[in-house]
Amino acid sequence: MAHAAQVTVVVPVHDQEAWLPAALDSLLRQTLASWECVVVDDGSPGDVAAAMGAVADDRRFRLVRHERNRGLGAALNWGLDLGTAPYVAYLPADDVLHAGHLESLLDTLNAHPEAPLAVAGVRHEHGAATGRIEGEPLQLVQVMHRRTDERWLERSELTTDDLDRMLWDRLLDGRDPVETGRITCSWVAHPGQRHRAMREPWGGLNPYRSKYGVQEPLRFQSTAGHLHDEVAHYRHLRERPATPRAADGLKILLVGELAHNPERILALHERGHELHGLWTDTPVWFNTVGPVPFGHVTEVPRERWREAVRELQPDLVYALLNWQAVPFAHEVLAEDLGIPFVWHFKEGPFFSRHHGHWDRLVDLHTRSDGVVYSSPELRDWFAVTVPASASRPSMLLDGDLPRAEGMVGEQSDLLSARDGEVHTVIAGRPMGPPPEVVGTLAEAGIHVHVYSEKAHHQMRAWVEDCRRAAPDHLHLHGQVTQSDWVSEFSQYDAGWLHDFTSTNGGDLHAASWDDLNLPARMATLAAAGVPMIQRDSSGSVVASQTLARERELGLFWRTPDDLVAQLRDRELMEGLRKSVWSQRALFTFDAWVDDLVEFFRACIASHRG
Repeated sequence: MAHAAQVTVVVPVHDQEAWLPAALDSLLRQTLASWECVVVDDGSPGDVAAAMGAVADDRRFRLVRHERNRGLGAALNWGLDLGTAPYVAYLPADDVLHAGHLESLLDTLNAHPEAPLAVAGVRHEHGAATGRIEGEPLQLVQVMHRRTDERWLERSELTTDDLDRMLWDRLLDGRDPVETGRITCSWVAHPGQRHRAMREPWGGLNPYRSKYGVQEPLRFQSTAGHLHDEVAHYRHLRERPATPRAADGLKILLVGELAHNPERILALHERGHELHGLWTDTPVWFNTVGPVPFGHVTEVPRERWREAVRELQPDLVYALLNWQAVPFAHEVLAEDLGIPFVWHFKEGPFFSRHHGHWDRLVDLHTRSDGVVYSSPELRDWFAVTVPASASRPSMLLDGDLPRAEGMVGEQSDLLSARDGEVHTVIAGRPMGPPPEVVGTLAEAGIHVHVYSEKAHHQMRAWVEDCRRAAPDHLHLHGQVTQSDWVSEFSQYDAGWLHDFTSTNGGDLHAASWDDLNLPARMATLAAAGVPMIQRDSSGSVVASQTLARERELGLFWRTPDDLVAQLRDRELMEGLRKSVWSQRALFTFDAWVDDLVEFFRACIASHRG
């Protein structure tokens, strides 16, 4: 490595070997010659040394490797530790420098001796920026800073795509960066980028976990979502002693993903069943995959899963849950392992049609030893759409119900008892009501409280329209963990389910996913004893409507005035509140887990018989 280098260039690489030659060539073409380069192979699945080609023999380059992926922060810090130059620049393997990049940044820092870092202009997918790209943190490729003792946040501290938070903010310490005013690098856009794997809705914690093979619980927060603190949230479950396998306990192989409230499956473990996990590698943000952060599930290696499953010889394959798991669940089914196979399906058949694996979803419903449906309406829809599915043994169980253990505490006093106005809540990403309804409710003194940081980013237009319609009656709150559901949400007079009007008129062939679905927030509201608000779709097949009517769980409205009248009916609301609270246990996985195990045993017996 060169000894008189002015700039250390750190190049982190993970699964980007195809991009690396262009990046390194752009470094070789710099007008500034006094640099050294540390290439950090962060557990990449490819051959980084081969991708470097002839430059691997250049004395200015040094290649080091993490045996497994440790995350961007750790890779950058290793590069910093190995570098010797007084200035540091960065070159992600999928970005490129223009010829005068390093020289321009160095000149700018020399001209501003008080500045801790300098920023180059950058070309990007939507155009170019002379400084910060709108809506983004400062990018690695556009920054040069003076050598410092400060280090990047690592995965064990926080996993985030917010580079400002990872280091830049600490270097700047409230000051503005200086800019070169020249566009001298390119931030290249492609689907495999780290920040795209992290940002909801198509990235997120679980896509990140799957892409980088993360083994440990994470503290994770993207710039589009709330903090997921798996370390603290699941600590009590990880540290809980394992339950020995019961004499008649089953060895269950979980296949696919676990969606919302994934820790529910520990109810199986606590009843003496042995759990193993084999996960899809294409989850979305709410599709939980392993290694699970709450422990007590043994991982099956994805790269040699066929041999591993044959060695394991589980009593049952329990494949689940949403449409994203369909291709991999079908791959396991089609392997004909000779193991009883139960398919549990929640969301949703129309997505499988749109994404081109309808034929595989049909197979899962017609070739499995048993099928678990999330609602009677979904089962009935399959019976008319895939008639052969009606001959398979089946059970009804909403797929992502929470554990009863998390429903702790007593109900709080109502906010309406304090100020005399009605307060409603949306627990999660808003699925309605439309802004004009929010405005009409506001005129009647009815508030809407939204608990979802994702809404602040992903549904900004809805939030802004509602703020204009109801500036004093829309309230945004942070995410609430399950242990706080009761105390927080029980303050509200009623809670919103998905807001839609069904048009199927009782014809299952005209049903939509909204018609067939039981939203996960039903269990959240039930936990706190909160009456549920939904449109009156009498005459149509609507799963949430049928359940709420049968169990007296909420309100059904056609016009805003109709809804206002019901929300102000104290006797009606108090009766509904008591009704929901008295049935909250039915909205837990624990209430149904014994029935599920009996269904498993019946499927095993049928398969063997």
